[in-house]
Amino acid sequence: MLRPKYFTPNEVSLHNTIGDIWVSFLGKVHDLTPLVNEYKGDVVLKPILECAGKDISHWFNQKTEDIQTHVDPLSGCMKYCTPKGRFVHVPPPCPRTDWANDFGTPWWRDKRYEIGLLSAKTRWIRIINTLTSQEQSLEVCSEETLNEILQRYLYYNSHATGYTWKHNSVSLDMSKTLSENSIPDEDEDFYNNRIDRDLFSQSICLYFNDDLTEM
Repeated sequence: MLRPKYFTPNEVSLHNTIGDIWVSFLGKVHDLTPLVNEYKGDVVLKPILECAGKDISHWFNQKTEDIQTHVDPLSGCMKYCTPKGRFVHVPPPCPRTDWANDFGTPWWRDKRYEIGLLSAKTRWIRIINTLTSQEQSLEVCSEETLNEILQRYLYYNSHATGYTWKHNSVSLDMSKTLSENSIPDEDEDFYNNRIDRDLFSQSICLYFNDDLTEM
């Protein structure tokens, strides 16, 4: 079974245009670009467009994973709660003959739009290339393995697989996460003691293997 891909909130926030729109909710990340293209120009897109790149978990009931509901004071009926206005696949407040309800699965339950998971906790690390003395700070997902972090680092060093990754002179297990490799998360200590994270975050040193493998 393939591992899910994890995203940082910052990565989600970068996809905030009408031509490239992501949102996260209930721990999952969704690419709604195809949905926006399908309903382009429709007013019911407005609440979604306003929340492009953001987390909208507050729209949903965590137990049912459906849209939050409330009792309408006028009709006494249970209705979806949409304070920003009705959006795609939410029925109108009153019966209407022009509402097409033949769309099948509503987008918030449609697995086609789900592209990965939102990291519950991100952390910063410094990756130091001992061959070139180059140092790169990376925000990574705490759930990611070192192999997955390596994939992020390839953007800065296409030969990253040709190095041995070490922390405190100990070779790292690339199939495990940072915490599983006994690399502590000190973000809370940095915050409480006002320590500069960029200078003192945990570092990983890369040692050249004399085998340039380009991904």
